[in-house]
Amino acid sequence: MEFTLKEILKAGGPIFIFLILLSIYSLAIIIEKYKEFKKIVSKNSVIISKYLSLLKNSKTEDFIKNAISQKNMISEIIINLINHRGTIREKREYLASMMEYHNSILTKKLNALATIGSTAPFIGLFGTVIGVIRAFKDMAAFQSAGPSVIAQGISEALVNTAMGLFVAIPAVVAYNYFVSHINRFNSELNWIIEQIIDRYYKNENT
Repeated sequence: MEFTLKEILKAGGPIFIFLILLSIYSLAIIIEKYKEFKKIVSKNSVIISKYLSLLKNSKTEDFIKNAISQKNMISEIIINLINHRGTIREKREYLASMMEYHNSILTKKLNALATIGSTAPFIGLFGTVIGVIRAFKDMAAFQSAGPSVIAQGISEALVNTAMGLFVAIPAVVAYNYFVSHINRFNSELNWIIEQIIDRYYKNENT
């Protein structure tokens, strides 16, 4: 049996419409975060690669000059760390606060994606259960009706489960994509900072 869009909307009911709105919201977050990552993470990843090359080749002075001349998130963290007056422990604590601040920007709205990805299937299942209950109720009301009636009712109810999965899968994939890139970005940035601390401040008191 083929369903038209109108019939699918009617079969799914309010829950199906809610899932459509949830899908639109999820897609808007994914597009927004992707643009943000292209602007911040991808751009800074190129800068990190350059910095890593300078540090691995022991060109520390070139690295510092390059960092000071740039205007980006990484240079800001590095310059603030160099200018910070304190022990190594205090510098690491200061670094942790800076990283936490920048991470809060990168991870903004990712919790919403995770929530959508984890709850959308259950919302769809809830709609399906309601549809199945309605189908059995109709079958009880029309006892003379054949199995086709209950089969049609259940098939209509299952559109909510399908829609729930349709909403959840992109949200989960996008969430994992963004989180993995953030973790890799943070690991590389932490390595750079540790190299600076080890080379410049290893003789200071902790």
